[in-house]
Amino acid sequence: MIRTLVSHSLPLLTGLALALSFSACQSSPDTAQQRLPFLGDPDVIAPGDTVYPKLPTFTLTNQDSQPVTPATFQGKVYIADFFFATCPSICPKMQSEMLRVYEKYKGDQRVAFLSHTIDPEHDSIPVLREYAERLGIMDAKQWHFATAPRDTIFRLAGKYMVAAQRDSAAPGGAVHSGAFVLVDPQGHIRGSYDGTNVEEVDRLLRELPVLLKELPAAPATAAK
Repeated sequence: MIRTLVSHSLPLLTGLALALSFSACQSSPDTAQQRLPFLGDPDVIAPGDTVYPKLPTFTLTNQDSQPVTPATFQGKVYIADFFFATCPSICPKMQSEMLRVYEKYKGDQRVAFLSHTIDPEHDSIPVLREYAERLGIMDAKQWHFATAPRDTIFRLAGKYMVAAQRDSAAPGGAVHSGAFVLVDPQGHIRGSYDGTNVEEVDRLLRELPVLLKELPAAPATAAK
């Protein structure tokens, strides 16, 4: 089982597309910008007809034993990351920064959070529930701490352009990066940020409202 995270192993993850540096080139912290970029390599079908990559269909299970699928985030934007409950190095910093974002959007039905464990053998449903409760997360409908078979999680990490994979040289046999990934309701990746870096998370906080502007306006409530 994974018990520690070896940060110096992360440079070995060159086989994955590291979206953090890519997004820094593609995404501007200027809050006046009208639209966030789409990350990933698009397919140009014809001039003016570009198809941007989407995350694949997935099925995970959260801390309340409820299924988590793309339909869970219908009409929402969400922020995804990868962690494990016993991680003593970057995970506490990541969760502290994610909590900062969560506290700002707590109760906002337009915004959700999805944390994938890379250690499903240890991080059972009760462990994930306890982990969430220690962070003060009682609403599993907004912040999902999710599990699936490890190979499924690693394949999904690649689709998020996040470094998470097996590494026989690392204690526990796996490593991951600290990326926070911003996803729109259609499953497009619209931003990627270093969740261990306060300034990067500040950039996420500036750019998230830009993406929220793309959501349809909520219908007006009829006067009583």
